[in-house]
Amino acid sequence: MTKNKIYNDALKHPIFEYISKAAINLELETYVIGGFVRDFFLKRGTPYDIDIVAIGSGIDLAKAVAKLLPNKPKVQVFKTYGTAMLRFENVEIEFVGARKESYTEESRNPVVENGTLQDDQERRDFTINAMAFSLNKADYGKLLDPFNGLYDLENKIIRTPLNPDITYSDDPLRMMRAIRFSSQLNFTIEKASLNAITRNAHRIDIITRERIVVELNKIISSPIPSVGFMLLNKTKLLERFLPELTNLHGVEEVEGQKHKDNFYHTLEVVDNISENTNNLWLRWAALLHDIGKAPTKKFDKTVGWTFHGHEFKGSKMVYQLFKRLKMPLNDKMKFVQKMVYLSSRPIVLATDVTDSAVRRLIFDTGNDIDSLMTLCEADITTKNPNKFKKYHNNFKIVRQKIKEVEERDHVRNFQPPISGELIMETFNLKPCREIGQIKDAIKEAILDGKIANNYEEAHTFMLKQAKKLGLKLNS
Repeated sequence: MTKNKIYNDALKHPIFEYISKAAINLELETYVIGGFVRDFFLKRGTPYDIDIVAIGSGIDLAKAVAKLLPNKPKVQVFKTYGTAMLRFENVEIEFVGARKESYTEESRNPVVENGTLQDDQERRDFTINAMAFSLNKADYGKLLDPFNGLYDLENKIIRTPLNPDITYSDDPLRMMRAIRFSSQLNFTIEKASLNAITRNAHRIDIITRERIVVELNKIISSPIPSVGFMLLNKTKLLERFLPELTNLHGVEEVEGQKHKDNFYHTLEVVDNISENTNNLWLRWAALLHDIGKAPTKKFDKTVGWTFHGHEFKGSKMVYQLFKRLKMPLNDKMKFVQKMVYLSSRPIVLATDVTDSAVRRLIFDTGNDIDSLMTLCEADITTKNPNKFKKYHNNFKIVRQKIKEVEERDHVRNFQPPISGELIMETFNLKPCREIGQIKDAIKEAILDGKIANNYEEAHTFMLKQAKKLGLKLNS
């Protein structure tokens, strides 16, 4: 246990003086606890949120602090949880009364009672989040660390304050948080804790999908996401909410022919793409780009293992996965779908870089062409240095060709030079099938390079197509 060491330098932010003064006025023992303390020792810079625990009413303390602050901020009170929150100088401060908790088998929502600081520290998820600094006059800045969290922080260990089976069974979301911290901070989950997560993996089923996704997004956003996903897989958590991914695990052999383990390949792709982008949804696309391979896998005696149509199948699976996990079904989901569906196109294109194929790729991808190319480059996981260099050089050629074709033909976010209204007016037509046929023919002719993407050539082509269809000019 850390004793008597004072860390006044941690409490430089002016909010702490106001909190301390308000606590003295109310005669409340008060401490800053959790992430702020942890991040101070990790030297993670300016805090964005601060957790304050009072031995008494956290709501009363928040209101008293607000009255002392120069901007008199509004206090948000959450009576159900016994907490209050206010903002000061771009920092969110949450206040809560010290408490102890007890849980039922069916819920992660605890029965709460008033408690001591020790009770409050015992209910914390990990030792590194149970440390507190005193804001009391008698020992201002003193570190209270009953579970040696500072030792675990210095040695990069994730450990629970109490029995890990109880900690994880009580609130199964803590299992996700343990893995998320391990992935974000490159910490090791101690063996007893990791084994407890595996034993309690089934308990994750009582957690809402939304809460799981919050942690998943943080794991995907970590510097090396595979660290987290390997732990999720090892502890049997992943299969409970992302079976599409774990179904890729394993290698089959028939007549001496094997396929690669697409689960580990996928994690390599996610790590590769994470070196080049912080785009969460592009990282999701990398994670899901091969999920269609499990249901489309077949063995052909002539060619070996095949995954025909896995991109199309995978793009359909993206919608079902997002819907099941209560993820957004808006443009973010559509972006991931598009990336999965088109994920093999540049790979095929790299072997025969024609203007027509490049135009069609630009047309189908629009403003997401750069994201698609980044995904395809991340998809190169060969350990053969000659092949690695060859594939990347091929994609450089494709990127250059995309630039040349786009500068010349302007097919990104393609808008047909000839509108349906003009066709109707030219040939005195009402809405009919022939209008769509002419527009499609013009589009195909432009993409195939038969005509340029301009009004003059498109208009001439329109007249020829209309003649073939037996249409007459409006006299």
